[in-house]
Amino acid sequence: MKKEGLVAIVAVIAIVAGYVLGTFFPVTNFTSKSMQTELDTFAYGTGLDLGMGLNEYINQFELDEEFPTSTFIDGFNAGVDSNESVFSRMEAQMAIQNFVMKQSQRMQEKSNLAAEDNLKEGQEFLAENAKKEGVVTTESGLQYEILEEGSGESPLATDRVVVHYHGTLIDGTVFDSSVDRGEPATFAVNQVIAGWTEALQLMKPGAKWKLYIPSDLAYGSTARSEQIQANSTLIFEVELLEIQKD
Repeated sequence: MKKEGLVAIVAVIAIVAGYVLGTFFPVTNFTSKSMQTELDTFAYGTGLDLGMGLNEYINQFELDEEFPTSTFIDGFNAGVDSNESVFSRMEAQMAIQNFVMKQSQRMQEKSNLAAEDNLKEGQEFLAENAKKEGVVTTESGLQYEILEEGSGESPLATDRVVVHYHGTLIDGTVFDSSVDRGEPATFAVNQVIAGWTEALQLMKPGAKWKLYIPSDLAYGSTARSEQIQANSTLIFEVELLEIQKD
């Protein structure tokens, strides 16, 4: 590979990584004139792909300090030139594995602490909520509040239902809402979280309830998404629109 080609690739990575990681390193040798052939566009695409891949890779570690992009560029240049004067390739791989292992442990510890906090906050919230007028607490720990009465027969666990819902965390953060999407959801009663399955079998068509679901009747110690962390207590406003019998 010609040295000019290496400069172009390094320049692209420096620019892309600089913007996405928040540190810009000016590269004077890179201009738009560098892309005049298919090989140029291939080189640019390779650099762009590497830069975006690097951004995704680094972001997963939730670093407390800024990623040293210039050091990455030094390592990249050394790798392209097969220069192992600082690290051998094996030593570099061991350094990566060691860093990843330590960061994974740090993130797990952070996640465990957050899960403990979520569980405590949820329990405290539900204890206070149970005192409110109109809130019913079932044997399982599910809490519900009837906003509108329905009529007719309640669905069985094996029935399918059509519902509108609006889901939030106890701090009011909206994580999912068929109401906001403007399209109701259809699913089997026994194919959702336990809190929903229990509540739906008590509701009647036309009913609208507010559900307060403890974490063990929701997703438990498993983080469902970035918003629904481990041991999250969930709140839903649920409107039962229709029951679809088998």
